[in-house]
Amino acid sequence: FSSGTLQRIAPTAWENAAIAHALLFHSIAGQTNRVNGTAANTKALFYRSENISLQYRLPPINLAHLKKMTTDVGIIQFSKINQPDIDSGYTVDDNARAMIAMCMHYELTGDEGDVEYLRTYLNFIKYCQQPEGNFLNYVDQKQRFTEQNNATNLADANGRTIWALGYLLSRRALLPADLLATAEGVLQQALPRIKMMHSTRAMAFALKGLYYCNLGKKSPENSSLIKILADRLVQMYRHESEQDWQWYESYLTYANSILPEAMLYAWLETGNLAYKDIALSSFDFLLAQTFNKNGIEVISNKNWLHKGQEAGPVGEQPIDVAYTILALSQFYDAFQNEEYRKKMKTAFNWFLGDNRLHQIIYNPCTGGCYDGLEET
Repeated sequence: FSSGTLQRIAPTAWENAAIAHALLFHSIAGQTNRVNGTAANTKALFYRSENISLQYRLPPINLAHLKKMTTDVGIIQFSKINQPDIDSGYTVDDNARAMIAMCMHYELTGDEGDVEYLRTYLNFIKYCQQPEGNFLNYVDQKQRFTEQNNATNLADANGRTIWALGYLLSRRALLPADLLATAEGVLQQALPRIKMMHSTRAMAFALKGLYYCNLGKKSPENSSLIKILADRLVQMYRHESEQDWQWYESYLTYANSILPEAMLYAWLETGNLAYKDIALSSFDFLLAQTFNKNGIEVISNKNWLHKGQEAGPVGEQPIDVAYTILALSQFYDAFQNEEYRKKMKTAFNWFLGDNRLHQIIYNPCTGGCYDGLEET
């Protein structure tokens, strides 16, 4: 089959067919209960319908798509279904995210082949760094910086890159010395720019990176920057939060979970209880907006959720679900709250079909995933 054909028949994939059959079974069981009036009449066949729930099996780790998207330059920005689109070029924030994922995989498996991918992603990040320490984001297939760098706010991309560098440096015991030296040099050159960050998410991403870097080797400069960034987030929170709106801005947009996660790290780094209280209150507020009886429904990228308004129903992005999983994992580790663990499982199941459309988002054949969850 061609890639286009595979895309069109996706709703008939066996995972989707299995979900559809299970939901039909659940529906019939519920109807039978209502007709017969008692659970006893249907217990032998179905049990009670509310006790029937789909169980999603975790798929094996599959890096095939990630590796397919990676050249000797870095990871390509976009694909056309499952084929790399080299015309889309490269971005520093995609390579930063790829480096974090590969670090996690290397830590989990010890696969030495991962190190070369880490080196590729890190070298791309270094290539994008400018003499002043900041990073350009957009590079074309001929490794030229594009005009988009002048037309786009690059704050988030710079914050994500600090996160990736810090995460790599937190794994000092595992990685080769030359890789660590390169990452440390790039991060040191970038540190003076961090004080200039005022974009909410850029600060949160950078704070995460500084925290992770300090796990590998404590640095007073990193600790000072963590406090500066955390205090700015505290100011934003206190300015915007109300009894029924425990948040840093007057709206919920993208990558929301990184904000309370950053405050969690600030508390773990400093012991400041104000950071802890804000981390918990803002995270629990966010979870109340994104989890419901149907599972997780992250904020739509088509209609941001503004204070006092209703959330938009479509446009859920996989990356926002992934960020939520990362944050839930850290909050669970810190507080051992079983609700965080349960929500982490619910959020991961979103990729496997436990979502509004009851369709798999993750593609087990390629190791990739669809762009998002839309209306149909």
